[in-house]
Amino acid sequence: MSSKEMTVGILGGMGPEATVDLMRRIIKATPANDDADHIRLLVDNDPKTPSRIQYLIENKGKSPAPHMVKMALGLEGGGADILVIPCNTAHMFYGEVSQAVSVPVLNILELSAEKIHRLYPDFKRVGILGSSALQITQLYAPAFAAWGVDTVFPDNDRQEALMALIRAVKANTHTKEMTDAFNLAAEDLEDQGAACLLIACTELSVIAGKLKTGLPKLDASQILAEHIVERVKG
Repeated sequence: MSSKEMTVGILGGMGPEATVDLMRRIIKATPANDDADHIRLLVDNDPKTPSRIQYLIENKGKSPAPHMVKMALGLEGGGADILVIPCNTAHMFYGEVSQAVSVPVLNILELSAEKIHRLYPDFKRVGILGSSALQITQLYAPAFAAWGVDTVFPDNDRQEALMALIRAVKANTHTKEMTDAFNLAAEDLEDQGAACLLIACTELSVIAGKLKTGLPKLDASQILAEHIVERVKG
């Protein structure tokens, strides 16, 4: 491994299993013949970061931004050359984090939109499978609008069921019946004219194999992992 190879800092714990899932994806995507070929990861897997769901959906609790900034500064101080935020919803506070550090912070929203446009330049509508906070804030909309693409979410009932599934994955209490909400949400998005689907929640990424759909499906966590490897390994 070159001594000049970049170290990646991960603002984790949102949630813990999803953070480990991203790390697995990075390791799997890295071309390696030995331990030394892998990427150095500095991970602050801090589940004490204030809830994004409570702050953005329930309008209570503290903003996660100060806690995330503290994590970012710690990772930068520890030697990270670039930072990543696995949690899609936490990108609501991307600006505060990126302004607080002097190293680049990768943006999962922009990376996902660019990847989908590059693969499917004729697609004009993407279905988002993620937290209700993404719908409330329309967080992905500007990134896709830059490529002339609209974003759609499941209808209210399907989105509520999907949100219940996300909470259950966090608690490791999800059942097959709850997982069915994943596929029903995907069907609803197809009915709304989505040309492809984006899994835009790290909890849903953990159970991505359960999603059955005839539409092209991409995973924001996988897009981020592959970009990290490309960025570091060239």
